[in-house]
Amino acid sequence: MFEIGFSELLVIGVVALIVIGPERLPKVARTAGHLYGRLQRYVSSVKSDISQEMRLDEIRRVGQDFKQSIESAASDVEQQATVVDDYLRNELDNVNQVVASVKSERVEPVQKPVLTEMPAQQSLPLDAPDQNAAPFVPSVVVETTHGDHTKTSA
Repeated sequence: MFEIGFSELLVIGVVALIVIGPERLPKVARTAGHLYGRLQRYVSSVKSDISQEMRLDEIRRVGQDFKQSIESAASDVEQQATVVDDYLRNELDNVNQVVASVKSERVEPVQKPVLTEMPAQQSLPLDAPDQNAAPFVPSVVVETTHGDHTKTSA
């Protein structure tokens, strides 16, 4: 806060000793110390109040920015919803016009093709073998050779 060196404090002390006197100097020094402490606490509280107000202002500013961004996003969504709503209403009007024109023309419905019914297939039980199937005949012929069956080890 103040830039006072040791020599300057010594000069102030000597002048205070001469002016105040040796018997009242300790009481005045004690009072000056208390006042200096109060001054420091007051300055400290003012600094903290100012910094707190600065933080609150910053928070308010951020809150306002956030609110503006939310409002702009909401307006964008509302505009897009309006565009989609207009598009859907237009399409609904087009569909209604087409339906009205079809009703007014009284087009005869297309006849459905007549489907001939096919006979239902009978299902066979799974555990019964197919009676129409040919009996199983193996188709692979295995040849065997009659020769020397001794093995030689190397």
